[in-house]
Parts: sequence; C-alpha cells; structure tokens
Amino acid sequence: MTEKLNPDEFIITRKRKKYKFAKFANADNCFEFDEWKKRTIDVIEVGAGTGLFLVELAKRYPDKRFVAIDVKADRLQKGAYRALENGVNNVQFVRARADQIDQLFSEESVDRIWLTFPDPFPRKRSAGRRMTHPNFLRKYAKLLKSGGSFYLKHDNPEFFSWSLEQLVVEKWHIAELSFGLHESDLSDDYKITTTYEQRWLKEGRTTMFVRAGLLPR
Repeated sequence: MTEKLNPDEFIITRKRKKYKFAKFANADNCFEFDEWKKRTIDVIEVGAGTGLFLVELAKRYPDKRFVAIDVKADRLQKGAYRALENGVNNVQFVRARADQIDQLFSEESVDRIWLTFPDPFPRKRSAGRRMTHPNFLRKYAKLLKSGGSFYLKHDNPEFFSWSLEQLVVEKWHIAELSFGLHESDLSDDYKITTTYEQRWLKEGRTTMFVRAGLLPR
C-alpha cells in the first residue's frame, strides 16, 4: 500500500528549506556565483556539502584562505554559520556548480583542491558527471599553482579505483595513497571528517584517500 504524503509535512519542509536559503543570503561570508569576484585562494573544496570539513581545516590554518563550493545553499549555510559563530574569518562559501569552478578562480591561483565524497554516478552513461572525470581534472589542473595538490576522499571502492585510473591517464603524480585513511599514519588534517563521513564510519565503511600532484608542465 502506498503511503500518503502528509501535505503539512511538505509545507514544513519547504518552509525550512526557504529559511536555510535566507540564512545563506544574509551571511556575510556567503556568495552567489555571480557575486563572487576572482581572487587568489589557498584551498578550495568542490562539492563541499555543509562545509564543516573546510571550516575545521580553516581553524587549523588561520593564515590561509579557504573557499567551500556547493550548488546547495541550504547545506552551505550550516558551515557558514559555524564559521561565524567560532570567529573563523578565513573561509568563505560560494553557491555554484562544480563545472563553473574555472569561472570562479584564475589559472594557477590555488594551492590545494579538495573533493570529499562526491556522487559516484555509478551508471556508465553518467561517467561525464563524475567529478573526477578528465573534464573536471583538467579544470583542476589549470587552477592549481605549480606544486599544488588535488585531494580526494571517498568510501566507494569502484568510484575510487576509477578515479585513480583517470588521474594516471591525465598524467597526475600519485603522491599519497591509502585504502584505509583512518587506520593510516597520514596527516591528521586528512582525517578531519565530513558530516556524511561521520555517519558512514559508524556504519563500518572505510575512507579511501589520495593526494595527487601535477607532473611538471
């Protein structure tokens, strides 16, 4: 039997979402795509979700400049307000699509690019939408400074292995690699958990990680 939708619940959910969008619009550290002006940034996270991972990273490095990018303002506002409440002034939040990243920053202007648990789009016909597809990797490569790095965390073995293959094909250098990040001796910075990662670790999933650098141009 099909469960009937409670119209009151739908209205409450829609109102809650509108409220979160309003919070995003009213936060000084939040920007829409067309409001953002290109500037030099040290670290960006693409598909940042709530942005809480980047807020924690920004707290550890107050002399660096961070930007969290996601298409959903109702998610980003959570990290934005966490940053404001904790006086973390070196992180900003931009609502934009991942494929617009090259319009947000100048070439060779970024030190690090983080990609944490993007949608794996498991169907072959959706491969072009994967954020480690060569089309995206080439955008990242243009934005990174010489000696810059790309960081990927994920819990899906198939997606992670496919991503490693794309990095190799695109001539990236695999600098650090772990198929069990939280059991490894890699940097504690890498082990800062995202909102979803916290849940998945409790479910017994494993976080895989790679840091890749560009080969000399």
